[in-house]
Amino acid sequence: MCVGVPMQIVEINYPSGVAEAKGVQREIGLQLLPEDQIHIGDHVIVHVGFAIEKIDRQMADEIWGTLDEILRAMDEEEKGA
Repeated sequence: MCVGVPMQIVEINYPSGVAEAKGVQREIGLQLLPEDQIHIGDHVIVHVGFAIEKIDRQMADEIWGTLDEILRAMDEEEKGA
């Protein structure tokens, strides 16, 4: 399964940058998004190290809510096994 993770841009050195999610920072590629359309504080979907789509904060929060539910369910399943 492939998953894109919502992250917030905290540094831009186009064509790369640094994004953060859940207290973890990662260097990411920004070259798939137009340079003039990304800014520090923007939320993006990161897949295999590249920002592939700009999203709003509400969408990022909704995605993280769903991912957290999936992780909780997987953890409960593992404990029950």
